[in-house]
Amino acid sequence: MDFLTLFAIYGIVVLGCILLMCTYTSQVETSLGRLGNFSTKVSSLFLPEWLQTTLRGAFHRLFHQQNRLFVALHFMLEAAVYGEFTFEVFGYCREMGFGINGLLWPYWLFAVKTYFFYRCSTKDPGTIKRSNHGQLLQVYPYDGLMFREATSCPTCEFVKPARSKHCWICNRCVHRFDHHCVWVNNCIGALNLKYFLAYLVTLTAAVASVTLLTGGLLLQAVLSSDLINATYIDNSGLTHPVGLLFIIQHLFLTFPRIVFMLGFLIFLFLLLVGYTFFHFYLSLSNKTSNEWYKLRSLVLCHHLHNSQGNIYFKGLVANLKEIFQPVNTSEKKSN
Repeated sequence: MDFLTLFAIYGIVVLGCILLMCTYTSQVETSLGRLGNFSTKVSSLFLPEWLQTTLRGAFHRLFHQQNRLFVALHFMLEAAVYGEFTFEVFGYCREMGFGINGLLWPYWLFAVKTYFFYRCSTKDPGTIKRSNHGQLLQVYPYDGLMFREATSCPTCEFVKPARSKHCWICNRCVHRFDHHCVWVNNCIGALNLKYFLAYLVTLTAAVASVTLLTGGLLLQAVLSSDLINATYIDNSGLTHPVGLLFIIQHLFLTFPRIVFMLGFLIFLFLLLVGYTFFHFYLSLSNKTSNEWYKLRSLVLCHHLHNSQGNIYFKGLVANLKEIFQPVNTSEKKSN
């Protein structure tokens, strides 16, 4: 295949992976709901009823129930990246004189990231049960806008504590509900948000380390071959310096898998940086993803203006402390 064909396939795959991550990283409930409704309307026009029923059942099991599909996809992507880094980039870097300590950083970060992933995916996010329901009612006051008193959960059949939400995937009410993360196959709530933030930071750092080393390898390859100063002769016999497009094409054809991986990692890094900063902004503001989205929807759909501000804001330090030392269920809400 020629360069343009390879580059087209590369672009489609990279953009497809990024779109998949953007779609399912947060606000899964809304995205999937809209996607499901649209798919149902379209399929009903030409698919037989039995096939529609089968597809609806598969869609429900895949996205409306806990499953490990995205966890498996997560591990597959990591295996592909670290496999390529280990079997090609690592060796080339050693040949070009890269230090062994720097080359080991991605593996250390991967180990730390995996620990926080495990804690985030296995830790109870703050399930509201009959045994702790009365105490959790006292933790946060109702703001009267997003959370109103005497609002009951029809599934759990009790009054919902302020800042809680019923997760329709896990089928439980979660204390200080943030969102359901399909990548860790668990809800993010009061008790595991700190692990989720640590997971995001270490994952971003791991991606950054692999990206820098891979980019450094390709840059060193260009510099060592003096490709920047190379020239070519056109049909008229004139000599021209090679341009950036030629260098990219040369690298893509010489190291196709490495360049493919680097492009994916750059997009992923930018996505993770934005997502990590967004969650730290929420943490510093003492907001959750659910509250941010709910308030945004209220303002846009009902033209409301939240003049009372965020009643849960306690100051930057206290807000962060609440993340890493969640409010004890025995503590009473302040008057």
